[in-house]
Parts: sequence; C-alpha cells; structure tokens
Amino acid sequence: MVFKRLLGGKGSGGSGIPLEVDTGIPDVPLRPGGLLRGEIVLRAPDRDVTVRSVDMKLVANASPAVGKRNAVDTESGDTIAHFRVTSHFTVGKGQETRVPLRYRLHWESPVSEVRGKPLEGVRLRAYTFVEAGGIEGRTDSDPLRIAATPLHEAVLDAFEAAGYSHGTAQIDADTIPRTERHVYLRQSFRLVDTLAVTGPDRPEHLEVNFHTNAVGCEIFVRKAALFQTIWSEKPPYLRYVAAHHEVGRFDFEAAVRGWIKEVAVLPEKREDDRIERVEYDLGSPRIWIDT
Repeated sequence: MVFKRLLGGKGSGGSGIPLEVDTGIPDVPLRPGGLLRGEIVLRAPDRDVTVRSVDMKLVANASPAVGKRNAVDTESGDTIAHFRVTSHFTVGKGQETRVPLRYRLHWESPVSEVRGKPLEGVRLRAYTFVEAGGIEGRTDSDPLRIAATPLHEAVLDAFEAAGYSHGTAQIDADTIPRTERHVYLRQSFRLVDTLAVTGPDRPEHLEVNFHTNAVGCEIFVRKAALFQTIWSEKPPYLRYVAAHHEVGRFDFEAAVRGWIKEVAVLPEKREDDRIERVEYDLGSPRIWIDT
C-alpha cells in the first residue's frame, strides 16, 4: 500500500493538510455495465482531519506515467465518469478510515483490452480527489482496466476470421449522432486487412464503433479515417444492431462478410449528411432520412 501525502504541501508554504490517501482497485478487468469495486484508505498521522468529500474521476486518454516516481499528469484525460464516493467524516489523529468504492460503469464506457490483450492507443485511469480543510487535491492515480464484452469479442473475432485484425483503438471527445448517450466519448477500432487482397469489394482498412447498452450494441462500420475525428466529416457508414444474447447463437462471421462487401461499395465521402443506411434486424437494410 502506497500512501500519498495530501493537499497543499508544496504550493501552500508548507501549510498543507496532514492527510495521506491510498486508493486500491483490484488489477482485474471490468466490463462495460459492470461494478467497479475497491477501497480508499485515508490516514491522519499528525492530527484530526475533517474530510468534506472524496470523489473519483475515470478518464480516457490519460497521460502516461513519467519520471522516476511514475508521476501522472492528472489534469489530462477525457472524462468517462465523475462521481462522489463519500462525504463529511473525520479521520482521527493516528488513525485510518477505509471507504468502500462501488460504482456501476456506463455501458458506453470505452474498453482497454480485448481477450486479455491491451489495445494500443488506449490509456484509462482512475483519479481520486479529496477535499479537506478547504483544500481540494488530486491524491491518487490508478490504472483502470475495462475489457470488451462477449458481444464486442464475437464481432471482432468475426472480422478477424474475415482477415481484418484489430489491436489499435482511438478514443475521441465526441459522440455518435442520434444515439442515446451517457458518456461524451466515442471509441473507434481500426481493423487492418491481413490477407493483402484488397480490391473493389474489400477495403484496406476498416473503422468500427460500438455503441453499447444493456440489450446489445449498435455497430457502425465504415472505411477507416481515424485521423479525422469529426464524425460528420468521416466517410459514410453502415449501422447494424446485435444483442448480447445472440453470442454463440448467431453466425456473426457470415454477417460480417456481408457487412464488408456493403461497406466496400460506399462512396469515399458522404454525399448527403441526412441519409443513413440502417440495418435494424440483421436482415435487409432500410433507409432512414433524417429531416
């Protein structure tokens, strides 16, 4: 357990609050919609300390650890969630208080690994904030692991079977239009053709987005344009829907082969921003004109 001295020590002329904090999050992957569990331990070595609040912020695109002490820039990152852990209690002199951590992740939370393998380009962290004696400080930074759901894995495995490998992803501070959302972030998976047989019916790179909820996923597939972060300026896409309970029952490999052919014939640039091709039931596509 590594306690971190809190609040105002260097920047306040040495008159900081004598409180030490350590956040413990098990080094096991969570899943979107799952429960984040852990414990925050606060210790007051010199005197009683009244704590007004303990908050946690989960972020994507966190700054990597640097320096001899693996310091992390806690100002960096795009917010996945920001929530109150507890508030209004006193830590007695020479004592410690253990605060349980429980938080339900949003289904739209980005993932950092697929089948136990980290995704290149994805850094998730949990920052702990404590306010005591009128001073608020970022007191701890911990890695956060969120694994792909079985439905994500089934779809990505189907693309892999079709010759498109994944391994990199990008998280942008943006959303997918016309979707219900609780997280102002969008994660894109970059899929690369490993068969080297690209042609009119087979794009070299694909970009896949999952918009996940408790029932399943909306799956957006387009020719890759990860360097373009504005959704409306990316190439046109097709949208499909799959349910969590279909894993192991539905032939995603056959479906994905069809998706690839359909995406291949889309134009390189969006012709009419109001028109989307939508497949609601993995059957025949429908046209939705947003007026």
